[in-house]
Amino acid sequence: MPESKEIYDVSSHAAAVDYDVGTYTATHSDDGGLLRRINKFILLDSASQERYSNDDLDPVPPEKRTWHARHYALFWISDNLSVSGFRQAASVMAVGLSWRLSLLCIALANIIIGSFIVINGAVGAKYHIPFSIQSRASFGYYLSYLMIAMRMIVAIFWYGIQAYTGAECIQSILFAIWPSFHNVPNHLPDSANITTQFMTAYVIYFLLCLPLHYVGVHKVKWLFLAKAIATPVASLAIMGWIVHKAGLGQDSLFNQGNTVHGPALGWAFMGSLYSNIGSGVTLMVNAPDYSRYSTTKYSHLTTAVAVPFTATVITFIGVVAASGSNVLFGEILWDPLLIINHWTSRGGRAGAFFCAFSFLLSQLGLNIAANSLAAANDMNCLFPKYINIRRGQFIAAFLGAWALTPWNILTSAPAFLNFMSGYSVWLGPIAGILISDYYFVHKRKYDVPELYDFHGIYRYKYGVNWRAFLAFTIGWVPLLPGFIPTVSSITVTEGMVHLYNLGFFYGVGAAGLSYYLISYFFPAHETYVARPVYMYAGIVSEDVELSSASEKRSV
Repeated sequence: MPESKEIYDVSSHAAAVDYDVGTYTATHSDDGGLLRRINKFILLDSASQERYSNDDLDPVPPEKRTWHARHYALFWISDNLSVSGFRQAASVMAVGLSWRLSLLCIALANIIIGSFIVINGAVGAKYHIPFSIQSRASFGYYLSYLMIAMRMIVAIFWYGIQAYTGAECIQSILFAIWPSFHNVPNHLPDSANITTQFMTAYVIYFLLCLPLHYVGVHKVKWLFLAKAIATPVASLAIMGWIVHKAGLGQDSLFNQGNTVHGPALGWAFMGSLYSNIGSGVTLMVNAPDYSRYSTTKYSHLTTAVAVPFTATVITFIGVVAASGSNVLFGEILWDPLLIINHWTSRGGRAGAFFCAFSFLLSQLGLNIAANSLAAANDMNCLFPKYINIRRGQFIAAFLGAWALTPWNILTSAPAFLNFMSGYSVWLGPIAGILISDYYFVHKRKYDVPELYDFHGIYRYKYGVNWRAFLAFTIGWVPLLPGFIPTVSSITVTEGMVHLYNLGFFYGVGAAGLSYYLISYFFPAHETYVARPVYMYAGIVSEDVELSSASEKRSV
């Protein structure tokens, strides 16, 4: 196994920083520059000047590995049982698929999503490192920054979109408590693309998010437990009410067959499959951000079952609810919040409050799990001296919720929305390379201290692993022509569109396979180690459980 050039003591972060700040203060005590005082104020106590890291970026210590198999199951159950989960079948049936094929499409998409989350999450469960550190092994120190930034942009964008949905939950709650809220006058201009009423709900939702961003992710298991209990009850209550009031008669969506046939049906199915998989690619890429908190290497495996099961169940409930809404209200309502807004009696308003509150819990947890935590981990890696996960979540919240103004995007920027929805063109190849590197190139053997060493074995020449860059390019460039029509009026050949509809499979497969082949013929020998090397709490060891004192060595 290659010798590490230098290994640093993780437990001495605070001491190192105290020394650095003390030296810094002594040197500059006579210079009361504002910028220097600000720098000293915002510098993290746990920031390591030598290793360019901090406590949140380091491998998770044993006392914070608190997630058991049941917690991961609850995590993903609460993630899928949401307002967006209700709506999943809408876009699939809109392209001509029957409810049965729509259900099959969504189930298959989520089987793939759950499987890839488990496959890539194995890195976090074994080494307890985040995606941002994992990516250095395959992309190199500097190139990994580009991949991290790409993933961070997606997370911040979807934080804003999900915040908008969360505000819809607040709006329904306010309707249930105070029906007069329907009549709040609008004092904003039409160009604002948002009303005074909805802005009020939006601000309330945002303020509710902030305390949850302050709490460490290993401490919010209670939120996912509450979501996993309340949201299924609310979803089943809506479905039960619909069936009781409307039944499933001749006007039901269950009687609607496929409206496209032949090859067109097949490509409609593939396009919908790709679209649904694309919504989960971000979770595949940043799977180690969650699995790193697992108590064992296998705790996260429940994800593979929880993701497809809950996605299929909530989709079925959504189809039933939409079918009944067509009978009751004369229009198909895929949004459960629009359905419960019709519950205006005293008892109905109480039920609407419970359902809206349950979906609010879902949105709060969903935005943490899928967006703010992912963006925070990325910022943590890009600016480890100044941003930890807590600060990163706050920054992501303000950027996503306010700087991006999601109400403008949803109402007047469909091309930009389509662009971000198709972002999996780039994230798919990243996932393929990460998986290929871990399982086939490095054969699940990483030297963790070297991943944190700027001059370590995973730096590669000039900080860029050209093998990964070439494979990444192979994975996304052929998909670009088929992607362009989704964001513009430009037309391309049918074959290019069909390739784009196979985008996830091509992107992951082509990038992963080409990376393996390039690494096979042009190996980076310096990055290969004979046995995995772990690091936690100031100890480096080749023993995953740190059970043998003879194998431990102080860093």
